[in-house]
Amino acid sequence: MILVLGGTSDSLEICDRINKYKNLPYILSVTTSYGEDLARKYAKNVITGKLAKEDMINFIEQNNINKIIDATHPYAIEVSKNAIQCATELNIDYIRYERKSLIDSINYENKYIVNSIEDACKIAREKGRNIFIGTGSKNLPQIVDFIPDRNLIVRVLPTSDVILSCENLGLNADNIIAMKGPFNQSINEEFYKHYDIDIVITKESGTAGGFLEKVNACEALKIPVVIIAREKINYPIVVNDIDELEKLI
Repeated sequence: MILVLGGTSDSLEICDRINKYKNLPYILSVTTSYGEDLARKYAKNVITGKLAKEDMINFIEQNNINKIIDATHPYAIEVSKNAIQCATELNIDYIRYERKSLIDSINYENKYIVNSIEDACKIAREKGRNIFIGTGSKNLPQIVDFIPDRNLIVRVLPTSDVILSCENLGLNADNIIAMKGPFNQSINEEFYKHYDIDIVITKESGTAGGFLEKVNACEALKIPVVIIAREKINYPIVVNDIDELEKLI
């Protein structure tokens, strides 16, 4: 039995590939009810909720898991670290699928590459008044805490729990763009112009996350962009191409 750790559009494509092989049963793990709704369109066996290390070990043992495919978000590093440890301790296979980094392909000079939310917020607070947050909702409590005195425009998923979490942080309808991406460059440009954005904070989420479209929109409008780089992890096996992953499994 394969355990697919999901939460990205890539993980759903991986499920599509596995579905071609009737002799490869698998379970798809996601963390949110929204993720579950999407997952059930691709996978028969879906579990929902966060798996701490001990939870993951118990689940692996109870379900006779012999391979982990880690297709979690590039910034969900704790899950990946737990999965690597579980695979090592239980002597099962671990394969990491990760979107290829695009930072080296960016030629825009007015960019700042940082390694933490705090560093990103420090630069944005110094450089702008109207700050566009393109990192999703997970890190919003930190961002609001680090930048209490600027106008934040946050783009998040249009789900009730996410919007409520934004409101609980003091953000209101003037601050929230609730839409599902990814978005093309022209749509990003219109958002930046409409909200009179001075600077953008984003994560390096890869092609599927619409990363280049956000950066290119900044370049077109001559807006500085702060990019939070991925933390480097020493994966046992990592692939950046789903065709290659299919061959491995």
